[in-house]
Amino acid sequence: MIVHGRVRATRDVDIFIEVDERNVQQLKRALRSVFDDSSIEEITAVDLAGDYPAIRYVSPDGSLVVDIIARLGEAFDFSDIEAQDAELESAAVRVATAETLLRMKRDTVRDIDRLDAAWLRSFLLAEESD
Repeated sequence: MIVHGRVRATRDVDIFIEVDERNVQQLKRALRSVFDDSSIEEITAVDLAGDYPAIRYVSPDGSLVVDIIARLGEAFDFSDIEAQDAELESAAVRVATAETLLRMKRDTVRDIDRLDAAWLRSFLLAEESD
């Protein structure tokens, strides 16, 4: 949401991942490059491919919370996410497009998601009129 211009307080970072062993190993390497935390080894492709396709990782000092997501029920999996390249604080990142975020948030029950969806609708309408 921040990349698209909606800055709001959030407690976590959501990472959608295509579940295969290579991707999970790359994610674990990235986390280990920042945190010296043996619990990173507990993240597995088997878990992400299972009945509960999300893992929450919390850094040892609690400064970072990452939700690693393989799919959202039957509604979304990695292949459903349209993405774009962006820059955030001088770092190259790949993020879901505003259209994808709207599809993900528009029918949820959480108040914050409904607010985000309303903002995304306005954002996309403004982009169309430019």
